[in-house]
Amino acid sequence: KADAVLAANVMCHVPDIHSVAAGIATLLKPDGVLMFEDPYLGDMIEKVSYDQIYDEHVFIFSAGSVARAFEGHGLELYDVEPQITHGGSMRYMLAPAGSRPATRRLRLRLEKESVLGLDQVATYTGFRQACERSRDGLMDLLETLREDGKRVVGYGATSKSTTVINYCGITPEHVEFISDTTPIKQNKLSPGAHIPVRPYEAFAERYPDYALLFAWNHRVEILAKEEGFGAAGGQWITYIPQVELF
Repeated sequence: KADAVLAANVMCHVPDIHSVAAGIATLLKPDGVLMFEDPYLGDMIEKVSYDQIYDEHVFIFSAGSVARAFEGHGLELYDVEPQITHGGSMRYMLAPAGSRPATRRLRLRLEKESVLGLDQVATYTGFRQACERSRDGLMDLLETLREDGKRVVGYGATSKSTTVINYCGITPEHVEFISDTTPIKQNKLSPGAHIPVRPYEAFAERYPDYALLFAWNHRVEILAKEEGFGAAGGQWITYIPQVELF
């Protein structure tokens, strides 16, 4: 039997989470630990990061939902640890029922989730409305830039970008191309909107007026890398947590 089962950014991809939970419960020793991390619902609600929602993400977990999903299989959530990855993730720690005491950190997290209203329908109605405001604000900006003849290029052909592009209705008329350093993505088209994906050199050799930061969760390292873009007068567009230029 296993001392530990570890998983990073895979649990949220599994539709039959109960089958997995039952299997892990069988595999673990009586004092074993299940530790996994995935994008966190609380961060998605607070940041209006609706681009976390796409086909691979079958679930967006909270501490409360993880506790409920696994308790029927004899596994108790006893601790959580926030992570910065993917724009806000949570690491969950579970063990066979009764084998480990719940931490103060978990209790505080569950209290915060209650304050955020993660168990209330109104929270998700408000989230939908916030998503719509974000979409409308981004499209108003992109339309204005298009009418003014400005060049806008996307930065990062991410899974997140596919959600944003198709939800908002972004077309090649709004975004000339998407720059990406991953060879397998280059010289392809974005799903749905068919915006060209080009090598990073296409961005660096002829800077656009504006860069739409699809890879917003890597903002710090991207801005450090792209000082030349800003020095040349380029501006970034972001939509998380709100639409803005910087």
